[in-house]
This record gives sequence, C-alpha cells and structure tokens, in this order.
Amino acid sequence: MVLADLVNSTAEAARKASVAADDGPRVETIPPSNRIIRLQIIGRDGTVVAASPAMKGQPPMTRARPTSGDLRVDTTSCVTSPDGNRTCFAIVGVRNKISAYGDVVVYAAGIHPPVLSTFTLEIALGLFCVALLALLGWLTWRMIGRTLEPVARIRAEMAEITASDLSRRISVPETRNEVTQLTEAINTTLDKLERAVENQRRFASDASHELRTPLTGLRTKLELALADPEAEDPAVTICSALNDAERLQAIVNDLLLLARLDAGVHASPEAVDLAALVTTEVERRPSRHRVLLNLQPGVLVQGNRLQLTRLLTNLLANAERHAMSEVRIRVAGEDGEAVLEVTDDGLGIPPEERERVFQRFTRLDSARSRDAGGTGLGLPIARDIAVAHQGKLYAADSANGRGARLILRLPLSTSIPV
Repeated sequence: MVLADLVNSTAEAARKASVAADDGPRVETIPPSNRIIRLQIIGRDGTVVAASPAMKGQPPMTRARPTSGDLRVDTTSCVTSPDGNRTCFAIVGVRNKISAYGDVVVYAAGIHPPVLSTFTLEIALGLFCVALLALLGWLTWRMIGRTLEPVARIRAEMAEITASDLSRRISVPETRNEVTQLTEAINTTLDKLERAVENQRRFASDASHELRTPLTGLRTKLELALADPEAEDPAVTICSALNDAERLQAIVNDLLLLARLDAGVHASPEAVDLAALVTTEVERRPSRHRVLLNLQPGVLVQGNRLQLTRLLTNLLANAERHAMSEVRIRVAGEDGEAVLEVTDDGLGIPPEERERVFQRFTRLDSARSRDAGGTGLGLPIARDIAVAHQGKLYAADSANGRGARLILRLPLSTSIPV
C-alpha cells in the first residue's frame, strides 16, 4: 500500500513536469511537485536538459526508457553512499514528444521508505517467517504435550495394575473430555475383568471341591476293597465305584458344556417347536411323579435344538428331584415371547434365594443337597443356554404358593420347523 502511494505520487509529479515542459521557453530548473524533489528531463541523446534543484548537476537517474508504443516507464534504482548506507528510489518516466525540448522523457524519483528497500524487506520477511515457524512449533509442542500428558499418566497407572491385584483403578480427571471418557471406559473394563477373574477363581475352587468329593469316595472304596477283599461282595464295591465314576462323568460333562457356553460355541440355529420338544422329552424320560402338560402348539423359537433340549432336561430333572407328587409344564406364546414354565409341588425356593440358585455349585439346604443327585450345575447351565438364545430364565412364585416355579422366556420365531 505504501509502495503504491509512492509510485502514484511520483507518476503525478512526472506528469506535471511534463505538462510544464509542453509550452514556453526552455528552463534549466524544474520546480518540485507533489513533494517530489528529484526531477529530470532527459533528451533522446541521454543528456540532462533540465532538472530540479535537488538534481542540479547530477547524471541521469536511470537509462530506462519507455518502449515503443508506451509513454511511461516504471523502474527502481539504488545507490550506496561512501559511508555504506543504501538508498533506493522509485522512478517513473513519462515520454513527451512535443515538449519545448523536443522528444524527451520526464523522470521523477521518490525515496523508498527504509523498510521497503529490497534488501531490508527480504531480511524482515525472513526473520518474520523464522519467528512465526518457531512460534507455531512451540505451540504445537505444547498442545501435543498437554494432550498426551493424561495418556502418559494412564499408561503409567495401567502398568502398575497386575493380575494379582485388579482392584486398582485409573484416576479420573476432573475435566469432562475425551480423556475422561477413555478413563471411565478403562475403569469399566477393569471392573468387568476383575469380576470375570474372581468368578473364574471361584469356579475353579468350586469345581476342584466338587471333583474331589467323588474322587475321594471312589479311592476310599477301592483301597478298602484291596485291603480286605473278603469284607464285601466285589459286585457291590464295583457298583458303588461305578456310581462315583458316573457322578464324576456328569460333573465333567457339565463343566465342558459350561466352557462351551462361556466361549459362545454353538451350532447353527433352527426353528424349534417347544410343545413338540416337551412332548418328546416327557415321553422319553420315565418319572416317579405325575406330569401335567398344558402345551400350546406352534410356539416356535430360533435356537440350537441340542442346547434347548439340555435346558429342558435340566429343568425337568430339577423338578423331578424336588417334587412331592406332581410336575406341571406349560408352553404358551405371550407378548411376542415363547414361555416355558416348569412347576413342582416341593418345598419351593425362598424369594431371597431365587437368584442364588443360578450360581454355579450352589445348593440351598438338605432338601436340595448333592445327595439328591444333582451336580449344582443344572440350573446355571440352563440359564447360560437361555442367555445364549437372547432369553431369560428366572424363578417366580407358584400359582398355589407351593413348590418351585421356573420360567423360561425366549423370542418367538416365525420360521417353519424342519
């Protein structure tokens, strides 16, 4: 903007000097114009024919002339004084063919402000760019450092958490931002991991205890039979040992099924008719109690037939083990869900214990002890199968206030069973 104003002022001074040279006698001194004091009129032969007082006796300020067809020329000229100071001029030349001096070029020169000198401007721009880059680098370093500082703290705290101590948590920063959300997500994951590890430890301890009992009994019987072969009929000893072996096999099979369910291993789903499934299993399983059926046909669910059969047999075995005289089974479709209810007329399950019976290796009292034939895994397995089929299994009050009532709810399916 400053340079443009300087050039315009210089051009205006050159035009006024050119107009003054159009008419009248020749003069040797050109008066300054528009605060421009350096003026020269140069003839075609390159000699100075007139000049302003400031340029009196000076050589031509430039050799630049308008090209053919142009009446104006703009140029820059710099001079260095003996003391080393450098001064630059913006020069504008205007051609005048009909002046009193003949065909001449009238030149006017204005001094560049110091900052506008080419050398000074280059240095200033270079220093400005260096300073700007340094500032941007420092700001970037600070911003990245402030952003990564919480991440480094989280990493350090995570490194201190070990498998033997999962109770520690990452401190949550007060600012509500993405780092806070990340910290809360990590703590939630640690909560789940701690519960999973604790459940795994408790399950391993319970499984070891459950397996040790029949193994101890089996070993004791075999050792007694070896120590005194005549004390007991070998057939009786073998039958007793076989019962313990069958119990061991049942526990191991249940543990393998639980491991498969925990890993999410299941076959491709298919449409299963619950009423037909119940009818088949009731006819296949002999019962010492009366079994009353209330089955609505055409209640279909989508799932693994073998796993659903295992769920049903576990519910029937539980009811058979604790019923006094009868077991009731109901199948119906309600509110977009398939409902399967198994009710016995036994002692029932206290309301405060209805959730605990679905924990692995849980038994409530002597009426539901391991002597009744259960492994403590039947109902947990049944619930895991229900959850794997996007359903739920829970205990509820029975209609007559007596006995246990277990209810399975699964999403209805519209597929046609194979």
